[in-house]
This record gives sequence, structure tokens and C-alpha cells, in this order.
Amino acid sequence: MIAGAGPGDPDLITVKASRYLSIADVVIVDRLVSDEIIRHYVNPDAEVIYAGKQAGKGYSTRQTTINQLLVDYAKKDKLVVRLKGGDVSVFSNVLDELQTLVANEIPYEIIPGITAALGAAAYSGIPLTAR
Repeated sequence: MIAGAGPGDPDLITVKASRYLSIADVVIVDRLVSDEIIRHYVNPDAEVIYAGKQAGKGYSTRQTTINQLLVDYAKKDKLVVRLKGGDVSVFSNVLDELQTLVANEIPYEIIPGITAALGAAAYSGIPLTAR
């Protein structure tokens, strides 16, 4: 599973993402996912692997390493959730990860999340389509 965690507020994660996190064996977490979401939703028995990126600042996990983690754990028949901040299809390397899963014949599902832009618009009370 590749799931979006939403914009950080634990109340803005999707039901589907929370359901999979509660049963996951392994959760590979993006740097933008809040600790609060991990505490609230991740199976306490799951292995949590922090695999964040930070464009040249501080610790950063190489994309090839993340891809290999996805393959290694999936081939061990573990339920793996790759948890990304916001929505998985916005500002992420999801294509690299999907190509890796396809190349290794690993089935996957994309679970969209609420983007930070949508969350910010909702909290500010200004619709994105306001005239």
C-alpha cells in the first residue's frame, strides 16, 4: 500500500489509510508524516522505518534504499504501508516506487490522502474555487 497521511492533523487521515496502518506489519514513513499520526494509527507491533528526504539538509534516505525496502519486506509476505505526507501523487517520488513494485511483480494499492493545500483552504475558510 502507498498511502497519504494528509496534511498532519490526525483527524484528516482517510479511513482507508487508518485501517491499513492498524494492520500493517511494516510502515515506511516519509519525513512529513507527523508523530501524532504514527502514535494514533500505526499498529503497535509494526516495524516503523523512517525514510525521509530533505533536499540537501540533514539526514536523507536515498530513493533506491526506499525502493529496496519496499521490495524486501513485500517479498517476506509482510503487509507494507509506504506512508507519505499529504497526498501520494503530489510532490512525491511515488512513480519511482510504483515502477519498482511493478518491475518486481508486487501488487499494490494507492490510497490517496488530503493534500496540504486542501487542508489549509478548509482551515482558513476560503474555498479553493472562490470567485
